[in-house]
Amino acid sequence: MSNMTARAAAIAAIAARKSQDPSVNFVEESPETVFGANTFNLAVMKETLKPATYQAVVETVQNGAKLPEGVADEVAEAMKNWAVSRGATHFAHVFYPLTGTSAEKHDSFYDPGTDGRTNMSKFKGKTLIQGEPDASSFPSGGIRATHTARGYTAWDVTSPAFLMGNANGTTLCIPTSFVSWTGESLDTKTPLLKSMQALDKQARRILKLFGHQDVSRVAATAGPEQEYFLVDKMFYYARPDLLSAGRSLFGAASPKGQEFEDHYFGLIPDRVMAFMYEVDRELFKLGIPAKTRHNEVAPGQFEIAPLFESANLAADHQQLVMTVLKKTADKHGLVCLLHEKPFAGINGSGKHVNWSLGNATQGNLLDPGDTPHENAQFLVFAGAVIRAVDKFAPLLRASIASAGNDHRLGANEAPPAIISIYLGDQLADVFEQIKAGGATTSKQRGTLQIGVDVLPELPKDAGDRNRTSPFAFTGNRFEFRAVGSNMSISGPLIAMNTIVADSLEWMASKLEGAADLNKAIQSALKEVMDKHGRVIFNGNGYAEEWHAEAAERGLPNLKTSADALPALTAPEVVEVFEKYGVLSETELNSRYAILCEQYEKVVNVEAKLVAEIAQTKIFPAAASYAASLAEGVAKMKAAGVSSSTATLEKVAALVSQLESDLAMLHAVHDKAHEVGDWTFKVLPAMTKVRATVDELEGYLPDDVWPLPTYQEMLFIK
Repeated sequence: MSNMTARAAAIAAIAARKSQDPSVNFVEESPETVFGANTFNLAVMKETLKPATYQAVVETVQNGAKLPEGVADEVAEAMKNWAVSRGATHFAHVFYPLTGTSAEKHDSFYDPGTDGRTNMSKFKGKTLIQGEPDASSFPSGGIRATHTARGYTAWDVTSPAFLMGNANGTTLCIPTSFVSWTGESLDTKTPLLKSMQALDKQARRILKLFGHQDVSRVAATAGPEQEYFLVDKMFYYARPDLLSAGRSLFGAASPKGQEFEDHYFGLIPDRVMAFMYEVDRELFKLGIPAKTRHNEVAPGQFEIAPLFESANLAADHQQLVMTVLKKTADKHGLVCLLHEKPFAGINGSGKHVNWSLGNATQGNLLDPGDTPHENAQFLVFAGAVIRAVDKFAPLLRASIASAGNDHRLGANEAPPAIISIYLGDQLADVFEQIKAGGATTSKQRGTLQIGVDVLPELPKDAGDRNRTSPFAFTGNRFEFRAVGSNMSISGPLIAMNTIVADSLEWMASKLEGAADLNKAIQSALKEVMDKHGRVIFNGNGYAEEWHAEAAERGLPNLKTSADALPALTAPEVVEVFEKYGVLSETELNSRYAILCEQYEKVVNVEAKLVAEIAQTKIFPAAASYAASLAEGVAKMKAAGVSSSTATLEKVAALVSQLESDLAMLHAVHDKAHEVGDWTFKVLPAMTKVRATVDELEGYLPDDVWPLPTYQEMLFIK
């Protein structure tokens, strides 16, 4: 079968595809009935545990209390019975290694009996609490090796166990931390929990200054918005670059892209809608509060967003969201692409992480109220965030650094690599008043008169929104918009929690013992604005002028991962992480080594794919077409017919250029050893090959072009 026949067959198969019978019926199976059905949550525990045991678990989950000894045995027995009654045959400690993905090892609930029959094994508390995967087979940055391989998983009581499976069976999944035998964290969950603990301690100090005696545990909260692309599986398997790299390494722009701005919030195609309904149902079963779904800006791009949850639970759920998106897409003959830039020339995908902090007794601590200039408590917490973001901007940039995100940051779709804060007109004005000597007024909300009698008056926010800011205040939370779509959100959350804890401690030290609390607050906030107000920028983050202005302000502009990643081991970063017991210098060094290695591996795979596809698919097709053109010109000349050779000469020149570009790519690829080599030598060489190939696509006939095109992949659903 020729390449064109394969492409034609793919298109024909997609066109003939019949929609599946509905598998989701929210009338017979309502969201209220489904929600949390596959989780061993507090409601299930209340029904299956003794009251004292249940209360002990509640104290741990809601207030961070240490779980008493002996409780785990009863929880384990109840958890096993619940899971087995739901069809589970195996259990797995699920953990989140430094690959950025999930990992699990399945063990059976059943053991062979002495009588030759299978018996149910005992699932004791020690089995629930601790597992032992091979730590040397996961990225450790030198902490573990084959001859020092022991690692442990530890049950995270605060994240409910859940059931996952398919038509053939079900597994009980138990969220856990993953640490080495020597105690270092080898995962993303452990430092996230530590950072939340540090944030809680310092936030409570601030709340007590404002006279709150009944202060419950303060938790960081998160609500990550997930953008993704869907392509038909037939096209996906015909694109080796999508299959192995997750992004298209070649592809001329489609005649139509996103320039009509008609896809964003547009009508969702039926096939995609069926996929979304099933995604929602599966997420509801897992207790994940999926809230919003819609078409995104680029053709073939979509978004799903949940409600806010505790940061630890949000991080676990985010990993599950990505898993469910991929598994469900496959059932509908689609592939979910989570790469930050799967297609050139159109918008890439981010994962906007909405972050706040609050508790059960005081509520959301980043809610300014109607008169924020009078809300001293809010201003202290907001001021701490401003100080933290400016002081540790390189760390925040490093926390979202990856080979994939480098293709997205700074383009006209995503925040620049310059970390700045958007406060909006109202808060920016309040903090400017503080800087000038004291805030006395707040810009008020207005009413929007649309001018149509039948339409209602709309309450108007006190400030606009800014989608070009990497760190924007959006009413009662900050939105870290620079996070990549394929990332675990734990890294950015760990950074945010830790640096805000540091600034809250700085605030507390300024305010505790002050004779006049209001004067002390004014003084501390003015110092924040004098030293760190430079990070506030309400303008257009996409504008070239901002780059020059940011440089004048002294804000770092770390454009690539090669520039950003060294911040992870900077002395001030090591100091703040060690101060709060979140990550040690050894753990930070290991993460730096792992991220550098992952970056190099990603670009290495992409470079090899570029060479392979160009050499074995594009070059033969182009050379063959050039030969056929030459033969046609010769035949016409022999027949006495004059013919232009312009197309032949252009195609022949591009074929020659492709050979030259490939030779250069091979040369720089063979000599690449460091992150900088891959960034500043290999990637440009890959881009050069791509430019030639994409130009050739505009000359080669459709019946000989070997790859599914952008037009086909983006618009045929």
